[in-house]
Amino acid sequence: MPSLFRHLISSYLLKTAGAILWILFAFSPNSCRAENLRVLVLLSDNTAPYQTLANKLSTRLPASIQVTVQEHPEKIPTENQADLIVALGIKASQTAASQTRLPVLAAMIPKAGYDEILAQLTEKKSSTAFSVIYLDQPFSRQLDFIQTLLPERRRIGLLYTPNNLINVNYMRRQASDHGTKLIAKPVISSDKLFSALDDLLENSDVLLALPDNTIYNNLTIRNILLSTYRSGIPFIGMSQSYVTAGALGAVFSSQEQISDQVAATILAFASSKALPEPQYPRDFTILLNNEVARSLGIELQSTDEIRRRMSSSGKETP
Repeated sequence: MPSLFRHLISSYLLKTAGAILWILFAFSPNSCRAENLRVLVLLSDNTAPYQTLANKLSTRLPASIQVTVQEHPEKIPTENQADLIVALGIKASQTAASQTRLPVLAAMIPKAGYDEILAQLTEKKSSTAFSVIYLDQPFSRQLDFIQTLLPERRRIGLLYTPNNLINVNYMRRQASDHGTKLIAKPVISSDKLFSALDDLLENSDVLLALPDNTIYNNLTIRNILLSTYRSGIPFIGMSQSYVTAGALGAVFSSQEQISDQVAATILAFASSKALPEPQYPRDFTILLNNEVARSLGIELQSTDEIRRRMSSSGKETP
């Protein structure tokens, strides 16, 4: 019972972090600094995911912060027009980071995408002026999820493309520390995808998807799901859409959770005029597909029980 009580308190604090920070900020002596803060929310395009998050973000900030939403990232404002750019998506983040000296907070991009942009930046922009709230979950959290969901399955399969900047050796060490083994298979080209997948499934107990558009996209996901299902290998996705399509489960951060964290970061910036180090999502959602579990003969715990047993804090910074 004490453990459950601590978990409930922790979850409550995480979910209300944005609101708590807003209250503290509003009544602090430095709160007047936010009155003239101008935030440009730059979208990679005008599709629903970016529009929705931008709208949610606007409702989570006090009226004293001026928020402008720009749908297309081609034209970046000057320093006289904004104080902070919040860039949503890869395209917006690339453009903002390379074409302005304004501080840039990126969101809705995976860690590998951020690392690639950072590597391309010239010396004119220091890394302290370009930070991010990653789209993907910390790998330790993914491992906790799999270990809690499927404790008997110790071989975790992972497909990746060589140009995707993920640290496979680091991930192998993390898996070993969790008492599991990472079976990572490179996909050299798109025409080699399914031969690599078949080989991986023969040597794995579960397949974990990571953000990589070359591997996981609208043209491939259905056949990947079919291959895992026929092999009896559970597939762990990256979002609600993966679970709806047929993945066994996923741990991800919703737009509400991301927008709360972005809003809290903006409020902190309004006071300190500094961006924090890159962050993984603090709060997360667990979603399971009970129909797929029954088909695979897997008995699932409740999402509340899985969350209670997971220990990852999300502070991983490899």
